[in-house]
Amino acid sequence: MSMTRALLFICAMLLSALAPAAVAADAPAPLTVFAAASLKESMDAAAAAYETATGQAVRVSYAASSALARQIEQGAPADVIVSADRDWMDYLHRRRLIDTASRRDLLGNSLVMVAPRAANPAPIALRPGADLLPRLGSKGRLALALTASVPAGKYAKASFTSLGMWPALQARVA
Repeated sequence: MSMTRALLFICAMLLSALAPAAVAADAPAPLTVFAAASLKESMDAAAAAYETATGQAVRVSYAASSALARQIEQGAPADVIVSADRDWMDYLHRRRLIDTASRRDLLGNSLVMVAPRAANPAPIALRPGADLLPRLGSKGRLALALTASVPAGKYAKASFTSLGMWPALQARVA
């Protein structure tokens, strides 16, 4: 083998050995997303679609919005936070822990009431003065998420309060 061929062979071997490292060095760092646990199914799909479209890996960490905000406050690195609770986003905003110019309200919720089919539920118009207690029966309870901390519970309490129903319902909340 001539010296030129040997040198070309060695260079080719070195380049092929170093190519994966060069590609890895050029790959973007994974995008770290903190997301409310209630968004897991939709965020998993969004992360997969983003990875397919961009080639950038996405790591999603799911927890309660309050826990995510506290983690960020303690220095946990996140590129994006998708919270289910506007109050916790305001908390991060006041502490200047988010880029306020990038903040967007993306999603909304609808409150619904459900009952077992065996209860033969009938539609009810929720308006001021509506009485839900007869619908609950003598021992029935109203199941809500925690009204002090979980977004769905807070929204339900706010809705019942605005309708003037909360004082009567509060003792029946499970």
